[in-house]
Amino acid sequence: MMPTGSDQTETATGQVAPAAKDDGVSGRHDPWVHLRSHTSARIALGRTGGSQLTSALLAFAQDHALARDAVHAPFDDVALAAVLQPLDSARVLRLESAAPDRATFLRRPDLGRRLSAASVALLPVQSLHAPPLDLVVMVSDGLSALAAERQAPRLLQALWPRLRAAGLALAPLCIVRQARVALHDEIGWHFRARLSLMLLGERPGLGTPDSLGAYFTFGPRPGRTDAERNCLSNIRPGGLPPEAAAEKLAALMLASLRLGLSGTALKDDGPSLAGP
Repeated sequence: MMPTGSDQTETATGQVAPAAKDDGVSGRHDPWVHLRSHTSARIALGRTGGSQLTSALLAFAQDHALARDAVHAPFDDVALAAVLQPLDSARVLRLESAAPDRATFLRRPDLGRRLSAASVALLPVQSLHAPPLDLVVMVSDGLSALAAERQAPRLLQALWPRLRAAGLALAPLCIVRQARVALHDEIGWHFRARLSLMLLGERPGLGTPDSLGAYFTFGPRPGRTDAERNCLSNIRPGGLPPEAAAEKLAALMLASLRLGLSGTALKDDGPSLAGP
């Protein structure tokens, strides 16, 4: 039986769907009601007879449509580059994966894991005699351009000063169209960077069409596995706030550089993150 309640639940658009005060049959109060204040999960939605409430059904349909739209939304990398340019006096590079269009990107994940030939040509040649860079940071639409455009600027505005204060040698900031996670290994390898960080839109969920993920790897090179990288996910105001994510990322990446490792070998000994 579907749990019911009297509180309201917020959808991805900020609208609220009411829930019944009792189970719709016996008049008994639903003990799940108070849990709705602690989660955006679809609990205690209420029912009418044997059916869902119309408001809950419409909210579900709306969130599903928003998730689908987020996957197919165009990525305005030009506008994002303009927003992020003040962070770095160096050139902001606009790159692209080997996927020629959105449809191909969704069908061929492998093409999103490597750069196009034109983008490889844009990368500066790093001298073997020059000191290695500490970090290269990339931003990509991934599976949600909305996430990259909304969350990446807030995260980087909080993260960049921490990186500068730590004295890190930073590569030019890269904005990459239609990238998968593993592409940051290739870009980090081209820059001869000790560490690479990818910020990209995560696969949208119901109610979370703008969630950003952050992935970093020590010693990036093509062929690195998921076990060799670290991830912070659900970066958004309703999940892990971008400013809190920046604080945690800075601590983890500095530890990674100090210890010379990442992935499952890197342990998070810092304080627990506060919720939104």
